[in-house]
Amino acid sequence: MYEVIRKPTIVDVARAARVSTATVSRVLNGRRVDPELVRRVRAAAAELHYRPNGTARSLQAGATRLIGVLVPDLGNPSFSELLRGLADATGAHGHRLLVADSKESQDEERALIHELALHCDGLVLCSPRLPLEELARFAVGPLVCTNREVGGLSMSSAGVDSYAGMTEVVRHLAALGHRHIGYLAGPPDSWSNAERQRALGDSAAALRLQVTVVQAGSTSDDGRRALPALLAAGVTAVVAFNDLVAIGLLAGLREQGLDVPRDVSLAGFDDIPVAQFLAPPLTTVRLPTEEVGRQAWELLREQLQQAGRHGTVRLPTELVVRGSTGPAPDTP
Repeated sequence: MYEVIRKPTIVDVARAARVSTATVSRVLNGRRVDPELVRRVRAAAAELHYRPNGTARSLQAGATRLIGVLVPDLGNPSFSELLRGLADATGAHGHRLLVADSKESQDEERALIHELALHCDGLVLCSPRLPLEELARFAVGPLVCTNREVGGLSMSSAGVDSYAGMTEVVRHLAALGHRHIGYLAGPPDSWSNAERQRALGDSAAALRLQVTVVQAGSTSDDGRRALPALLAAGVTAVVAFNDLVAIGLLAGLREQGLDVPRDVSLAGFDDIPVAQFLAPPLTTVRLPTEEVGRQAWELLREQLQQAGRHGTVRLPTELVVRGSTGPAPDTP
């Protein structure tokens, strides 16, 4: 369990930057200051995770009407769906979104969280990659994480039951006769990836299946690059971290003259819109992503109205069986 540390003050920032408190105030209020002093103040504020008291008071009053949203990859259609649900919900209450992309970089995520916190009523961190102890440092204002449970922290989270989703996929493949399953793992610092991999291990042990895990990532290129390792392992079915990774693997299999699902069965996660139009259509785990966005806003709104109130929402998933999964080779 982690504890939220003492909130830093303007005096702490001034001391760390070796400037006066007046200089810190001018920098954070956007006034003209020597660029070198600006650099020092912003670096110190970011290091201390400082949120100005004046901004905090205005945020409690809802003065900015902005909600900061940070995603790890705007190129992933799943995050676009989440943003749609979040935008609809926040817009109905007179708020707008300020969206930033961390590009799967913890350093970028850290800096962007700080910047968004300076200008927004509250924050929604979509699948944040930072360690829990670092996220705790930002839990000094309204903040919700999506698809990242934060047990032990005074923070809210909205997401899906990735563990149950993976369990359904493995049972489906086992019922088709597959005994050796490959998993194309997502980003190493992804909580959802860890949950899916944990479920895969538990299900495989219960069903006495062999599992090969290949580190991939979250993009189609990652899926294509992972193909040689999967072929060398001799798997008969593959579950990808998400649909984008599955699409890349599907393209690679075609290039090798392999048929899906006759030679290799393939499943993904997310059920992005294009999944049903692939050839063959992709078996995948459907996630209620728009609803996650709406629930994230409800949790954040509770914090804006009543500071210190937190909650957790975990939504169910659904296995959608399509043409990319079939009987294991040599299975009647």
